[in-house]
Amino acid sequence: MTVNDIPLISFFQRVLDPLIIMGTLYVATLLYQEPFNGYSLVLMVLAFFISSAVYQHVDPYKPWRRGRMGAYVRDTVLGWVLTIGVLLFLGSASGLSYYFDERVVLLWFIATPVFLLASHLAVRRSSIGPGRKGGVRSVVVVGANNAGLKFAGNCARQPNLFMEVRGFFDDRADERHPEALRHPMLGKMDDIAAYVRQHNIKMIFISQPISAQPRIRKLLDALQDTTASVYFLPDVYVFDLMQARFDNVGGMPVVAICESPFMGVNSMVKRTSDIVFGAAILLMLLPVMAVIALAVKLTSKGPVIFRQRRYGLYGEEIIVYKFRSMTVTDDGSTIVQARKNDARVTPIGAFLRRSSLDELPQFVNVLQGRMSIVGPRPHAVAHNEQYRKLIKGYMLRHKVKPGITGWAQVNGMRGETEVLEKMEARVQYDLDYLRSWSLWLDLWIILKTVKVVLTRENAH
Repeated sequence: MTVNDIPLISFFQRVLDPLIIMGTLYVATLLYQEPFNGYSLVLMVLAFFISSAVYQHVDPYKPWRRGRMGAYVRDTVLGWVLTIGVLLFLGSASGLSYYFDERVVLLWFIATPVFLLASHLAVRRSSIGPGRKGGVRSVVVVGANNAGLKFAGNCARQPNLFMEVRGFFDDRADERHPEALRHPMLGKMDDIAAYVRQHNIKMIFISQPISAQPRIRKLLDALQDTTASVYFLPDVYVFDLMQARFDNVGGMPVVAICESPFMGVNSMVKRTSDIVFGAAILLMLLPVMAVIALAVKLTSKGPVIFRQRRYGLYGEEIIVYKFRSMTVTDDGSTIVQARKNDARVTPIGAFLRRSSLDELPQFVNVLQGRMSIVGPRPHAVAHNEQYRKLIKGYMLRHKVKPGITGWAQVNGMRGETEVLEKMEARVQYDLDYLRSWSLWLDLWIILKTVKVVLTRENAH
């Protein structure tokens, strides 16, 4: 999907999608010969407003613009599932569900995303399909730099963008061009306007730094004598991007370079999954936790629950609970990590640490909102202050709530980090999790954690 298709996306969001959602309900009532009455109309109106709000946050058209059709299908279905959830809750709470035929509602729930996706793909194919004359747009890029090369590579890897990069224009000498350049150099910036007119180029993407503003202004003046569409590629790829996106603040465009993945609907999905899974696991394990508490109390002196200060969301201090597994409860400016055959570990504590049962009280932290089930593991405050000075990007892992388990832990980064390289590897896994978070990744990590715990990998 190219930038020229934004009006088409607007058409879907404002006109076509609401008509499909409401029309599918009407057709379902006709198929089962049910009366279309005032209650059906109320359901139509509710579905319209709820789906509009949900899709505004889920925004399936974001991956569509990037040509990621699989992600687009996923987000469309996810948005409709969330809409269904809200409708079912309202129907149950208000008693309105009594007035609807279950067959009609079920057919509507199943058919709506099918018709949404089918209509979108059909209109998209007919409007910019490769068989249509002029469907593939010719493109030139101004600036053979990282951003320009990345853009050209994306066009080559994603043919459903229907954009063909003819080559680059750049004022630098040939020896300064990047080795990764795979498209021809077509000339200098002064040659662009003539080339565009001669070859009827449809789109021009300018990838130049802000310091090149005078040259860009000169180029834009020259391009006014062409019919090409001109776009600017901000060179944000020089940064270590995390959840990068375009947005606006008070009507002013901004580019998010480093942001938490849990914004908008993602925050709601993450918190809901934490409450549902956390409450269910806690209820199932209450008898086990009671036995562990009794064993800790009877086998060594001291409190059953060890409370330790950790860094939580945005680096704010939180209190994390664990079953006490050691004879001491260090929480000062210097903390020594537990090692194999550590004399401080109690007999019952050794078993709890190997099986990770000492961390079960942290599900209470999850319900409190201090932690998540999946996220970067929280380190002691003393360790945070030590490693933030040694590892670049260390504090970025605190852009999300800490977790009981995490991407690092299921990839072998569990247990003591006796050398700096191990902590660096753990942090890198944590940052990769922030870049690629999804609910399905969380579920996979939870399942993988069960295997890791059962095999007792790196636990002591």
